[in-house]
Amino acid sequence: MKGRSFAVFGILALVLTVALFLVLESTTKWVWYWNWIIAASCIAFGFYGFDKISAKAGSGRIPEIVLHLVALGGGFLGALLGMLVFRHKSNFREHPLFIPIIIIGGVLWGFLIYWLTTNA
Repeated sequence: MKGRSFAVFGILALVLTVALFLVLESTTKWVWYWNWIIAASCIAFGFYGFDKISAKAGSGRIPEIVLHLVALGGGFLGALLGMLVFRHKSNFREHPLFIPIIIIGGVLWGFLIYWLTTNA
């Protein structure tokens, strides 16, 4: 069941992020990477909220690896905001990887944007 849940939520995260990205691309004049970060962050924030509600209800959860991948894939701001707003996955003893992965995601995207803007 965990593999199936990973696939379902992973595909859902990718489809929703791409859909929101395309909406932002067609309605704004922002550079593509800002649109991607905004889209991925919105999805990450929504996933944190959904997972918190699911945890309280005792129903199907989003696998932690999906939350990590969304944060690394550009949703680091939404993941951090989701942790703070929903107070979800914020117990560092039980979930020691969440903050480092969010920081790594931000740093990687920062380097990518820096590289893209200096080599343009």
